[in-house]
Amino acid sequence: MSMPFYVAPEQQMKDKADYARKGIARGRSAVVLQYEGGILLVADNMSRTLHKISELYDRIGFAAVGRYPEFENLRLMGVRFADVRGYQFDRRDVSGRQLANIYAQTLGTVFSESLKPWEVEIVVAEVGDTAAEDEIYRITFDGSIVDEQGFVAVGGSSEHVASVLKDHFVADASLAAALNAATQALARENGEERDLEAGNLEVAVLERSRQHRKFRRIHGDRLISLLEEGKGNGPGDASDGENGTDGEADRT
Repeated sequence: MSMPFYVAPEQQMKDKADYARKGIARGRSAVVLQYEGGILLVADNMSRTLHKISELYDRIGFAAVGRYPEFENLRLMGVRFADVRGYQFDRRDVSGRQLANIYAQTLGTVFSESLKPWEVEIVVAEVGDTAAEDEIYRITFDGSIVDEQGFVAVGGSSEHVASVLKDHFVADASLAAALNAATQALARENGEERDLEAGNLEVAVLERSRQHRKFRRIHGDRLISLLEEGKGNGPGDASDGENGTDGEADRT
């Protein structure tokens, strides 16, 4: 009877982490940031049917990068949890922190117990009644969870994107200026500079002043006008947003 090869637990975890990071790095990044009217979610995504950005519940949004089937499973799990809890108790009892913790537990279990980790990195954002009450959580492939302040970038080149975004981020910027900051950061992914047009972007907001459901997609002519306005004004000038819909690929 042959003996199985022994692999130290530390080496197993390192191999899994390297595998997940390489998988995530093949796709494009996404950013989530505050602006004067709420929280903006922007992803580099040319697909019209496979979304990186979605609504989880009334005040809660979801952004993800990596392998689409895996983070879509997480999105559906979060929607079901929120719907059941909101129905059993009260809609106000559903929070972004709860969903972030559930995602962290799920990814942590998969990472430690499965041979193959999930190649995903996600953000759960909840818009509050004031900017101080906004919550942005980043959850990584191994179940680690971080409470981010102001903005966050996820994806294979997230460190570089975040460093560019830091230079342009203004907490109380207009929607056009915040979108300009996000696109400038995404355009410099992997150290290369690209021109990001409306067709390359998936954009949505959690709009503080909106009644009931805060999530709203921005696309079409409204997205084009915001991009043009942002390029003309730069960070810090006032503006506002409108309606929309957008998309993604197997690994995004």
